[in-house]
Amino acid sequence: MRIMCLNGWGGKLYGKLLPYLKQNSPDVLCLQEVVHSPATNKDWLIYRDGDHVLPQRANFFRDVAIALPNHTAIFCPSAQGILWDDNTQVPSQWGLATFVKKSFPVIAQTQGFVHKTYSPDGYGEHPRSRNAHAVRVFDYEANRPVCVAHMHGLRDLRGKIDTPERAEQARKFISITTSIAESNDPLVVCGDFNVEPESETLKILAEAGLTNLITARTTKGTRSSYYKKPGKYADYMLVNTNVKVLDFKVVYEPEVSDHCPLVLDI
Repeated sequence: MRIMCLNGWGGKLYGKLLPYLKQNSPDVLCLQEVVHSPATNKDWLIYRDGDHVLPQRANFFRDVAIALPNHTAIFCPSAQGILWDDNTQVPSQWGLATFVKKSFPVIAQTQGFVHKTYSPDGYGEHPRSRNAHAVRVFDYEANRPVCVAHMHGLRDLRGKIDTPERAEQARKFISITTSIAESNDPLVVCGDFNVEPESETLKILAEAGLTNLITARTTKGTRSSYYKKPGKYADYMLVNTNVKVLDFKVVYEPEVSDHCPLVLDI
């Protein structure tokens, strides 16, 4: 089974990302920063947050679902806010998406919030609402269930420092995940956690019996050259002792986002 995790950057590098996903077609794709704007057929909209202006693929969720027609596509919104079509406001949902190849039936799933709750009337003040999604799928080749969970960790304007909110977020993430994972299940947790490798978040996950593959396998970080700020770690993938890792890599080429894809074969 191949599991991929990626912050999709709102589809900004759509032209590079979709061919990459089509070519690799992971069995489970955990995608963060997903845009879903069912009120428009526009291809591109603009996100504005003060000086932060970013093009967004208006229906990024739909685009990836079309690129992966043999996958079950699940969108998990954390907020609905406004994107812009020139001077016209367009309501747009933002959150996570999970894509599971249809040959791996989803036998259980859950989603919930790790920070705040659903924001229906705007993206809100920073740090904004954040959610998590977990699926339990059946792997017929291995004749067993596998549980995969991901979250997009809160963004704090002060940086990737340890905070009580981040510690609580990690505990909620574990709670959401273990609500469907059974004791003998191989368990993979991943996402853009927005923390450094020595963070309290990762210590809490380690205490829950999870091994961090990132710090064991790379010293280059998980951000591509499109990311210009200091601090090259954000994305993580961890496994429990029931997972037999056949291969794991952080993909630096091609660059399909300002984050690097994490690819795990079990």
